[in-house]
Amino acid sequence: MSVLLSSSEVRETYEDGLTRLRKQFEASGNGIAVVQGRSRLVDQVIGLCYEHLVEQRSVPADCVAVIALGGYGRNTLFPHSDVDLLFLFKDAKQEAAHKDALSRVYLDLWDLKIRASATARTVAECGRFDRENMEFTVSTLDSRFLLGDRELFERVRAKTLPGLLRKSGQRLLMSVAESARSRHHKFANTIYHLEPNVKEAPGGLRDYNLACWLALVSRFRHANSWPDDGSLFEPRLQFELNSAVEFLFSLRCFLHYRHRRDDNLLSWEAQDAAAASGIGVGRQDMETAQWMRVYFRHARLVAGAAIQLLEELPVKKASFTTTLSRWRAHKSNTDMSIVAGAIVLPKAYPTNEYPSLLNVFVRMARQGLRLGIDAQRAIIQVIPQLNAAEAEQSLWPYLRRILTSRHAANALRAMRDCGLLDAVIPEFKLIDALVIRDFFHRYTVDEHSFLTIETLHTLRAATAEWKKRFAEILGELERPELLFLSLLLHDVGKGMEGENHVTASLTTARQVLIRLGLPPEEREAVEFLIQNHLEMSAVMRRDVFEPKVVGAFADKVGTPEVLKMLTLLTYGDISSVNPEAMTEWKAENLWHVYVATSNFLNRHVDEERVHSTLDGQSLARFGALPPSLMKDLESFLDGLPQRYLRTYGTEQVLKHLELASRLWQQPVQLVLAPHRNLYELTVVTRDKPFLFATLAGALSAWGMEIVKANAFSNSKGTVIDCFYFKDRFRTLDLNPSEHDRIKRDISEVVRGDRSLEHLIRARSGFKSTNRARTKIETKITIDDESSTHSTLLEVVAQDRPGLLYRMAEALAELKCNIEIALIDTEGEMALDVFYLTSNGAKLPQTLQDSVREALQEKLRGDGQT
Repeated sequence: MSVLLSSSEVRETYEDGLTRLRKQFEASGNGIAVVQGRSRLVDQVIGLCYEHLVEQRSVPADCVAVIALGGYGRNTLFPHSDVDLLFLFKDAKQEAAHKDALSRVYLDLWDLKIRASATARTVAECGRFDRENMEFTVSTLDSRFLLGDRELFERVRAKTLPGLLRKSGQRLLMSVAESARSRHHKFANTIYHLEPNVKEAPGGLRDYNLACWLALVSRFRHANSWPDDGSLFEPRLQFELNSAVEFLFSLRCFLHYRHRRDDNLLSWEAQDAAAASGIGVGRQDMETAQWMRVYFRHARLVAGAAIQLLEELPVKKASFTTTLSRWRAHKSNTDMSIVAGAIVLPKAYPTNEYPSLLNVFVRMARQGLRLGIDAQRAIIQVIPQLNAAEAEQSLWPYLRRILTSRHAANALRAMRDCGLLDAVIPEFKLIDALVIRDFFHRYTVDEHSFLTIETLHTLRAATAEWKKRFAEILGELERPELLFLSLLLHDVGKGMEGENHVTASLTTARQVLIRLGLPPEEREAVEFLIQNHLEMSAVMRRDVFEPKVVGAFADKVGTPEVLKMLTLLTYGDISSVNPEAMTEWKAENLWHVYVATSNFLNRHVDEERVHSTLDGQSLARFGALPPSLMKDLESFLDGLPQRYLRTYGTEQVLKHLELASRLWQQPVQLVLAPHRNLYELTVVTRDKPFLFATLAGALSAWGMEIVKANAFSNSKGTVIDCFYFKDRFRTLDLNPSEHDRIKRDISEVVRGDRSLEHLIRARSGFKSTNRARTKIETKITIDDESSTHSTLLEVVAQDRPGLLYRMAEALAELKCNIEIALIDTEGEMALDVFYLTSNGAKLPQTLQDSVREALQEKLRGDGQT
């Protein structure tokens, strides 16, 4: 039974205190007052619990030291933070005698809806470093005495922990650093997320605590004594960090109150609310975009301090070279120095001269160096005094060297953080820390631009074969600096009003290029890349084996050099949207577009259809087959589009032929197999109305998310349909026996032995598991010009279960034949393209109108417009 369960007075006092703190926060926005106030309230509750135990003689008064750990130890309990306690005993005998009785303390805390955890340790155990539980040792660095035997606490603080740090301090630092780097990696090593986590993400409160831990341990190991409070950092940095932490404290309190739980995600909705409430900015109403820039400024400072301390590890006695470098850095000369991987500028360094200033960042880009905090501060101070006209005359030679160097992105980030990038290219200020809300992008616009450059540079070290191909064409570029400059400027228009950011980016970039002094032909190349930076993504949603599509794109590109640059720009742009955006499958599609267009530019274009007599290239591919099998193969391939042979390898084609040869035994041939991170379903059967819609509907009924589909038929009416899908509910992953069942269900529906409606009713796959976060407007485009033999239908719509089935059903009802289906999904947006025919020809205008009306009605009836 808990100690205070019957005491309504304690409960009321605690809850009244919480209510008072919230009202004070709503009036003032002071997060520090909240976290300190809640810490005091919990102190009082624990004190009452412990005193009650002592009064009941459940435990002696001096048997234990009750100690606050972690955030509670720092007196920073946020509204819904956990409470961590340590019951410190003299020895194991005392622990065994009193540990169970003391557990009633944190049970009382749970009764008050305080999430608490307690650990019991002896003094000796606190002096042992366990790499598997280094969090405990770290939490003791923030320990605070609450109740009981203070002498035990002082013994640990004065002797046990110092002994541990002397013996295992290096291992502790390495473990903390490894954990921090792993955490940073989960967030792509950037603070510039559209919806950042204000606790865990780089630049969040966890990074501030990290900086404090690293500084504390480092200073202790250097001086062999605990540093004074407030002296972990040099005074100016401490002042700046205090301002950042005050902002983050207020913000995290706001999120806890808003979400009513320990939820630290700064979502779009929370950003709007925080900006409107003036959180962290004196309760002044502020536009969301501007308020987010304030957030990123504070996060940038916190992340910078943490990263600098991380990079200075391992902490050890300074070598002669390091000592000499530090001495030289403080001498009054004009040479920059490198200390622990960071650039240090002497006081006399000519930061007010553009060539000298830009050389700092050239060196960063080439050598992968960091900019030291003092150097960054010195550059920030001089930026307002620089001559803009001088920058225009001298910038491009230095910017070219930066852009083409391996670590260009980090140098550009440092230029942005100092304000130098905005000074030399004022237009870039439009997208500095700019949050654009959509369903797919994960980073701010400027960070996305830097990531595109970083992505291409990392290709040089790629090990995956599909990445090496792009690395090869990067190495073949004659003027790679034009590609990287295009990436830097390709999205600057997103900071301007208007719907078309491409046009705005082009207009803005044109002025930058003129000021940089690029020759006309180089300006034209950069302008072309910016103007067409979405073009290749659009072509990827067309039939890239259709000569007319490839020919039109090749005519627009013009030369192999421009094609290479546009391919790489597209690769970098897609890859930098979010970590999952550039899949191997999507890279394969992009490569197909590149190869097909390159072949066209070199006058090597495939024929439209495979004929009964194979051409020389196909004969070479299948030349080893016996004559009888070759005859069967030619008959099977007759009438299939060339795209079929380009899509499938020799073994796959022969497998399809084998399946087709069995149709007289079983009219529906099915093969289900894993395909990378998806499943592949191959169906070979005779063509019939509603076939594609039936297959899509059956898969959707089973809860499968179709991400790609190919539909082919030969001159004899044999259909080869391939679907690639995700197993949303892991039905097939967890139940191998279900593989045969799904094939049986699909086969029965295709044969007509079972109705699709019956299967849909029997399964729950059409039910959506997640509410759409972003509403996608339905757009239907019908194009009669892109293909020589089909009418192209493109549908952009909100992705949801059964979408492909509903669209295919509508097309089948109008007797439209799907020649090719290209299915793609980006976030919550479905991008589906169909090549349609009717009676072997393009769709007449009346049928096109009917298709548009039917799809609009079908999608509207599904709850979308």
